[in-house]
Amino acid sequence: MIRVLLVDDHQLIRTGTKRILDDAVGIEVIAEATSGEEAIDFVRKNEVDVVIMDVDMPGIGGLEATTKISSIQPGTKVIILTVHTDDPFPSRLLNAGASGYITKNCASDEIIASVKTVFSGKKHISPDIAQSLALSMLDGDETPFSKLSQREMQVMMMITQGYSIQETSEKLHLSPKTVSTYRYRLYEKLKVENDVALTHLAIRYGVVDTNMRDQENL
Repeated sequence: MIRVLLVDDHQLIRTGTKRILDDAVGIEVIAEATSGEEAIDFVRKNEVDVVIMDVDMPGIGGLEATTKISSIQPGTKVIILTVHTDDPFPSRLLNAGASGYITKNCASDEIIASVKTVFSGKKHISPDIAQSLALSMLDGDETPFSKLSQREMQVMMMITQGYSIQETSEKLHLSPKTVSTYRYRLYEKLKVENDVALTHLAIRYGVVDTNMRDQENL
């Protein structure tokens, strides 16, 4: 039996995904989490074969959570289930240790297939994402965010979600001074002057899910 942990801050997504997997032979959803922090904590204490992870969540988010889970439990496979199809997210998350990358509009059969594929030790990437990655490599197409390091991406995601310097430092276990340094380095690399301009740039390139931001502001 493949033991699966679902990680998404939207209950509707978790419920729908759980229903799909519960109907599959040989797969069991053993728990659900609403944040990267909850997922990391659960994986530390329990045996999990596959984690299905969202990217945009309050707190450290899917990128940092994938990195940590891959580090503390290398045998646990992570599948990214997200709305983001374009770089820099697919390549960053695969480099962070994800074994699969699928989109939230994929067919139910693909979700089941992705779990079984990564459990067997192989990679599973949705065809549209694989094509996007291949074309990006061929064309040399890069977004402004492609030049960021993984830690810079993590800090950028926290800033665009509205977290303060202090909150970001606590979530990422960095000093406030270090977070401030990363913040100004982001401004420099992306040629923006403040957090608002940074957020607008992230939205323009699809790095930030505007639906998630709207829901957080309700």
